[in-house]
Amino acid sequence: MQLNQYIDHTILKATASPKDIVQLCAEAIQFKFYAVCVNGCYIKLAKSELKNSKVKIAAVIGFPLGAMSTESKIGEAAQCVADGADEIDMVINIGLLKAGQVDLVEDEIAAIKKAIGKQVLKVIIETCYLTNEEKKMACRAALNAGADFVKTSTGFGTGGATIEDVKLMKAEVGDKLKIKASGGIRDLKTALEYIGLGVSRLGTSSGIELVTSKQL
Repeated sequence: MQLNQYIDHTILKATASPKDIVQLCAEAIQFKFYAVCVNGCYIKLAKSELKNSKVKIAAVIGFPLGAMSTESKIGEAAQCVADGADEIDMVINIGLLKAGQVDLVEDEIAAIKKAIGKQVLKVIIETCYLTNEEKKMACRAALNAGADFVKTSTGFGTGGATIEDVKLMKAEVGDKLKIKASGGIRDLKTALEYIGLGVSRLGTSSGIELVTSKQL
């Protein structure tokens, strides 16, 4: 198992500067991470920094609240793809899901998937705000809408990934969708436990610590 190929090397904080993005990309190349995950304004910069590498670029959409209009999310996603993003990590409309308007959530995911074409779509359901039944509903919406991944968290909510949530998501989507665990993954033991449960990607800002851990 190549742990580095599970990692989306991530910097999404509000204070992230161009210099931080250049460093992130250099680290991703050095440690052969699968992808970098950045805010939309830095896609062009990341594309330039990664042009001679195999590292993919993921952009976050509707981040971190998910409460923007569908039209704005579609526009944001399309622009990120035009700028060079290979993958889109979108936040669902959590309020609509909790109100039981799952059809609107599903329609929005489908519209964004249509807008980005062959590029990978990861759907962030922000598990910390959802009941178990709502988590299942969100997973089904992502599946029905033709997404590629369900993702636990933004890392900006009240909690990140948990073993229990990943088990629930895996039980719901099986092998039909991939799963990305994100938020609070800072040690090797936790990372390996998620991979053992069938997670395909880890969103973390601690990727270097994980791959250089003495436990490997």
